[in-house]
Amino acid sequence: MSNKVTYTCEEHLITQQNRAEATFLKAFEDARPGLDDAHVIVNPYLINPLSALILFNTDAETEVTLTVHGKRYAREDITHTFTKATTHIIPVLGLYENHDTRVTVALSNGQSRIFTITSEPLPEDVCRCLNIQTSRDYFGNDFMFLTPAGKNLPTAYDYRGNIRWLLTINTMFDIKRLANGNIMTGSHRFCRMPYNATGLVELSLLGKIYKEFRMPGNYHHDHFEMEDGNILALTQDFTTDTVEDMIALLDRETGEVLRTWDYKDFLPQDVAGSGSQDAHDWFHNNALWYDKRNNTITISGRHQDAVVNFDYDTSKLNWILGDPEGWPQEMVDKYFFTPVGDVENFDWQYEQHACVVCPDGDIMMFDNGQYRAKSKEKYIKNQDNFSRGVRYRIDTEKMEIEQVWQYGKELGQEFFSPYICNVEYYDEGHYMVHSGGIGRENGYASDSLGAFLDMKAPGVELRSITVEEKDGVVLYEMEVEGNFYRAEKLPPYHDGENIAFGEGKLVGQLDVTPTFDTIPDVKEVDELTPVERQIVIEEDEDRFVFHGLFERGSLAMVVLQGEEETRGYFLNTAATHHLAMCSGAFLEDDDRMLKINISKNGLAGKYDIKVIVDDAMYQTGVTIYC
Repeated sequence: MSNKVTYTCEEHLITQQNRAEATFLKAFEDARPGLDDAHVIVNPYLINPLSALILFNTDAETEVTLTVHGKRYAREDITHTFTKATTHIIPVLGLYENHDTRVTVALSNGQSRIFTITSEPLPEDVCRCLNIQTSRDYFGNDFMFLTPAGKNLPTAYDYRGNIRWLLTINTMFDIKRLANGNIMTGSHRFCRMPYNATGLVELSLLGKIYKEFRMPGNYHHDHFEMEDGNILALTQDFTTDTVEDMIALLDRETGEVLRTWDYKDFLPQDVAGSGSQDAHDWFHNNALWYDKRNNTITISGRHQDAVVNFDYDTSKLNWILGDPEGWPQEMVDKYFFTPVGDVENFDWQYEQHACVVCPDGDIMMFDNGQYRAKSKEKYIKNQDNFSRGVRYRIDTEKMEIEQVWQYGKELGQEFFSPYICNVEYYDEGHYMVHSGGIGRENGYASDSLGAFLDMKAPGVELRSITVEEKDGVVLYEMEVEGNFYRAEKLPPYHDGENIAFGEGKLVGQLDVTPTFDTIPDVKEVDELTPVERQIVIEEDEDRFVFHGLFERGSLAMVVLQGEEETRGYFLNTAATHHLAMCSGAFLEDDDRMLKINISKNGLAGKYDIKVIVDDAMYQTGVTIYC
């Protein structure tokens, strides 16, 4: 019997980027080039192949205007002017793939130079735009950023559907632009199934990570930047029996968790479940919004078909928007709304995503419509269903609700997404609706979530359709391959500092990974684990991830054997069925393949990694130092 364990030890991406930045800045400082011999670095931060830096000096303080030229004509040019300086390190965003992109650097003293920059190649399996309908006059130089819901990558498209930005790491969930111009999204680092990441990352569009905010309860789905810069982020407490039912407030500088909100304190867990609810994931919080006007937080609970509003300071429940069926009558009387207006065309939302509070207090969301009922006997098949963006007007004094806008119902199953998706409010009458979870089998809406479908299988189509409507007129529509969690329209450059240098940081901390109470008394053998277990151990600076293939129902445990202590980490080989899967990034092709993240927090010293399988403890030959 052959034996093999695959072990890798990599520096954190932040460490790799810090070294890369120090190297090119040192070379620039040593050479002191002018514009004629400027340094050009493609993909300077290792994860954005459609970006570059141009570095040069001028004798006097000079403004620099950068133009990234369009493929066809000047109207497609992207132009940005940088403030006066003598040292110029100019970020170039939006290179075309497989194309020599012309880039002009023009100085305010009249000097200029044209560069030809060739991007690095993109991965073969990027998700292409299949169809786009808009105009340059409407969409301008903005890019539509799509964040992945599977093993695809964060990708941005221009008005013609060209890929102009991409990260080669799978950062997950929502991308939002922060007040300083950086973006924030979920880390690419796996932590817990089904899709929990170590935390959030703040980065530039070049791909430079300024901070990773690690969280003890990990991060999922959504976050919100507060006026003081601190971050509200969705999380959970893994010491309890439930998930996706908490918010953490993170200190912007240190990553420290300043406070948390636990929804179990003000919501019942055993009522009004959606078709995807179970006791473990009873609420499934997929969005949050802070409203400064009344100091409240609004959250979307997919597994209760409910959008919920509560007081920031006291956690006092204010109202619940959704179908009241199945809720206790005393809660219905106190917290739910009564439809008014055109009630014949009024629809409640079901398994919704992306709650947005409009400037006037209206509530917008993506109504996925999964099951479109509270009781099983009324469930609607996906091919007969619809999804939509919807805006409700609520009167919290009279507790009345009116549906004032919707888009998508008329499109039926062609626009149906049983999971993920979002809406955006731009201005009165001007909205974006992103149906990112479309899955079809043989031309009909699939009964399975897209995360579980194989794009390469015959008859399977995974699609994302993003629409912008203004005053009832569709001015933008893009269809791309694959499922994408959310869409966000952003210009590549902003009015702030588009690049800042200095070492990126890991802030906050992971939790101490829980150990199993006892370690089974089994025979220890000197052999490595059998090759059919496909053991892979990936170590980085603050944790390691163990992968292995185990038969269902077998006994499996990862053991850390140290000089002072031995710790065991139980591997759950029972069959797991995920009713909700907002990202399939961490799913394996073989459901017997298990993985566990083990944080180095709480560990000290040297540990040999061993594996218990049924009645024996095997060696891996891997030692870690903490």
